[in-house]
Amino acid sequence: MDHHRFDIAVLIGRFQPVHKGHLALLQEAARQARLVVVVLGSAFQARTPRNPFTWQERAELLRASVEPSLRERLIPCPVRDYYDEPRWADAVRRAVAQHAGPEARVALVGHFKDASSEYLRAFPGWQLLSLPRMGAIDSTQLRDAWLGAAQADLASALAPFADQAPPATLALLRRMASQAPYQHLQAEWRMLRDYRQAWAAAPYPPVFVTVDALLRCRDQVLLVQRAQAPGQGLWALPGGFLEPHDTLWQSCLRELREETGCALTEGRLAQSLRSVQVFDHPDRSQRGRTITHVHHIDLDDATPPAVQGGDDAAQARWVALHELPDMEARFFEDHFQILDKFLHLL
Repeated sequence: MDHHRFDIAVLIGRFQPVHKGHLALLQEAARQARLVVVVLGSAFQARTPRNPFTWQERAELLRASVEPSLRERLIPCPVRDYYDEPRWADAVRRAVAQHAGPEARVALVGHFKDASSEYLRAFPGWQLLSLPRMGAIDSTQLRDAWLGAAQADLASALAPFADQAPPATLALLRRMASQAPYQHLQAEWRMLRDYRQAWAAAPYPPVFVTVDALLRCRDQVLLVQRAQAPGQGLWALPGGFLEPHDTLWQSCLRELREETGCALTEGRLAQSLRSVQVFDHPDRSQRGRTITHVHHIDLDDATPPAVQGGDDAAQARWVALHELPDMEARFFEDHFQILDKFLHLL
């Protein structure tokens, strides 16, 4: 006889990486429900200092960190970041619905840490089980210690977390420290740390304004591969920061020419401008609050102009639309989601 209060308990998080606070929430979810659906956020993204582990690696950490009886009831569900709260919440509901009947009793298990926990209010049809903080650390502290460690001092850096992270997490951190992605992540982490420290003494955190060009031609879009951190080696729209004496349009044209060598005239580009859309999600950039203005330019069936990477771009090339979905995990920040917004890739 099933004595659980709920059919399904939902636990939502990024688990970057898994620590014992997560496991305590997971245990409570298992106590309350027959099945536990763990929504793994920030799925299908490139490795970054904020998201260094794939959703598959995080799912395996969860499975390896619980007893076999719970492992059989655990259902990991990857959900991407849409940087669009209603769309994200709908994706979570659809992921859970795959494992729940129409009359299923669903509970949402979580902890209100700060403003970032407001997503817990996005599911009014589920019973919210709000719990106190579990554990003494959060994932950010563990990531910072791991990425800030020198190779010879890794054991010392992880020692304070020996009682706060499961063995599977500590083993993954040690294993990845000997692999190439770790050195790349460390370089990105140091760059972002120094970047934020440069304005840490400002009376208010700055808001950065950027521009991007989404240039389409014959079912292709123009992309650049970033040459510098953050996002070195990742694909992005041509763009950059707004210059003090430029309008948004002038900055867009300048970045397009500097990064791709596109020789189309301003008149031709202005004639093909379809729209300008603002993307301002608070978490879209690890550099700080960054608001970008994407200029959608469609050249229709014209011959794609020659391009060549320059300035901050290692290379520039035209990419067919049908290739973009397979490149999702190789895009910088939210640029894949921006392309999806305009081009309906998903």
